[in-house]
Order: sequence, then C-alpha cells, then structure tokens
Amino acid sequence: MKMKEKVQIPPIFNYTGVLVVFILTWWVKIELDKVNSEVIYLSLWVGIFFGIVLQRSRFCFYCLSRDFIEKKDIKGLLGILVSLIIGTIGYHFIFGAFLIDPVYPNLPPNAHISPVSLVLVLGSFSFGFGMSIAGSCISAQLYRLGEGLLSALATLFGVVIGFIIAFQVWNFFYLKIIYNAPVIWFPHYFGYGGSIILQLTLLILVSYYLFTFNKKQKIDQALEWWKVRWPTYVGGILVGLIATIAFLRISPLGVTAEISSIARTTASNLDIMPSRLEGIDTLRGCIILIKDSFWSNNGLFIFGLVLGSFASAIFSEEFKIQIPNTKEIYKSLIGGILMGFGSMIALGCTVGNLLSGIMAASLSGWVFLFFCGIGLYLGWMTKKNYLNEEGRQ
Repeated sequence: MKMKEKVQIPPIFNYTGVLVVFILTWWVKIELDKVNSEVIYLSLWVGIFFGIVLQRSRFCFYCLSRDFIEKKDIKGLLGILVSLIIGTIGYHFIFGAFLIDPVYPNLPPNAHISPVSLVLVLGSFSFGFGMSIAGSCISAQLYRLGEGLLSALATLFGVVIGFIIAFQVWNFFYLKIIYNAPVIWFPHYFGYGGSIILQLTLLILVSYYLFTFNKKQKIDQALEWWKVRWPTYVGGILVGLIATIAFLRISPLGVTAEISSIARTTASNLDIMPSRLEGIDTLRGCIILIKDSFWSNNGLFIFGLVLGSFASAIFSEEFKIQIPNTKEIYKSLIGGILMGFGSMIALGCTVGNLLSGIMAASLSGWVFLFFCGIGLYLGWMTKKNYLNEEGRQ
C-alpha cells in the first residue's frame, strides 16, 4: 500500500514578503481614506497582482524574445500572444457594452490609441533597441527590482533622462509629423465584430508562424512547488485578464505615465522643460505630465508591481541583492535612455503601447510591435557582437 506524499510547506521566512505587502497596503489604505480615493487603492492591488504574475511567469518581452532568437523556444512569445488574445476579447466586450456605435471619429475613453507616423516608428525602434542593451523592458526592470536587481535603478534613471531629452524635441515632431498623422482604430472600419475577427486572425497567424521555428526544450522541475516557475501561457492568460479588469475599472495597463510625470518635474526643477508641449493633451497614450495629488493611479500601480514582485521573489526564494559592476551600470543607463526617449515620443512602452494598444484594436499597437521587434533584434546583435554579452537570464 502506497503512502501519500507529505505536502511540502514553504519555510516561515518565505511569508515575510507577504507580511510586508499587507502592512504597506494597509498604510496606503489609511492614507487614501483621508482623500476618499478607493479607485486609486484598487490600482495598488492590480499592480501587486501584475507584479506577482510577471515575476512568477518571467513575463519579460526582451527575455522571452531572446529565448526565441537564441533557442527557438516559442513558449514565451506564445504567452504574450495568449495575453493579447484574452485582452482583445475582453476589450471588445467592454467596447460593445459602453460604446454602442463606433462611429468615426469617436474613440473609447482612455484607450491607448495613438497616431501612426514616422515618430511612432522611431520611438518603437528606439525602445526595442534600448531594452536589448539594458537587458529588460521597463516593466521587467520594475519586477526585477523587486527581485533585488539594483542595476534596474540605473535603467530607470536613464528612462527619466530619455524622457527629458524627448521633451526637447517633442514640439518639432508634433508640429511637423504627428499633427497630421492618422489615428487608426479598427472598429471604425470593420465594426466590433470585424475588428475582433481581424485581431484574432492576425494573432493566430503569428502563432502559426512561430510554430514553424519551434524546437522542443528540456523541462527543469524544482523539488518544491513554490519554486516552480509558472508556464508562460498561464502568465499570458493572467496578464490578459488583469489588463481587461484594469481597463474596465481604472485605466489601461501602462508603466510610463508616472515616470513621465517624474521626468517633467525634474526637467522643470532644472529649468529645461519647454514652456509648452504641443498637442500632448489631445493624444491618447501612457503619458501624464501633471498630477492632481501625490497619489496617482499609475504611481500606485508601479509601486504595487514592485511590491508584488518582491513578495513573490521572497516566497519563491528568488530574492537576491545583485550589485552591478561598472559595465552593467553603463549598459543599463544607455538602454534606459533609449527606452525613455522611445516611450515618450511613441506615447507608451511594451505594456502601454504594445499590450494595451493591440488589445484596444489600435494600428499603433501593431506598428509598435513590429518596429520594436526590429530594434530588439538589432540591439541583441549589437550586444552579442560588440558588447560580448549573451544577455541576462
């Protein structure tokens, strides 16, 4: 007679991250109760769950793309496509419920639907190249900061510098190129039914294309269940669901709105902020330059993302303080500058522009995906051939 295996229980120390989460969230709740901001508090918890999902499923656009480039492992990219499929269905359900007739030029409130122009191409390419040099996209830098990766601080500092540089050239780009650029939202042309069919068809075709390259990979299993990484498709499903809930209850997912505000404040204090950024208040994207208060939806979302990743890393015994050397700081800073510049002029990053943009059936999201991918590949080639590094794991 076989004896049942004893259920493994994580060591008591593994729960310290969870305790920290509840202490900090309770403190934030007390502070927000003073200003009656329940929706903002929800942003914190959405960020926490998002950070947990990113950390446990290794949902990093660069890392997953590098797995495909170097190993022909498509699981990661399929996870991204799964999230886009789930989010596309969720977004269209919300569109149909709250925006009955998609008549041009009406657009869904808050959705990340940006103008399509050469500036978007440049921004997308710059972001993709930059995240290859830095080793992760902005959202992954945030969740890896929660794991103890201190070079992420250099990257985020570089992102702020990149935003400030982009502020200086924004008016030229807007007046010369973006002002007359088309804003293309698929439901305007195909209705909700046609739009969702078009989106799902494109995503399925991309998935089929990836399968033609796939090579079977070895599966490493950890002994303890709490150390086992979540399959990427699980991460993709959860990201798609979180994106849908966030759009319905708060705003589309994005991680650059708060950073843009910090960059604006920094540039103003240094007296290098243009007196006016032309047209910025008429465009949709993951950019916000003026906050009404210390608390903001995106600020608490980012805080929650790092906090959730920290708790998850502690629980899974993956938290480790990683002090970068000079070369790593240099690459992180340069990559961050390129990502900050790109995300400012493109009005978003891989989360706000690619994920939220494609889910919203915006052509700008697809353009960002394509040219960001080209920049990522060329950045990977540069890193491999000239920087003598294979990339972060």
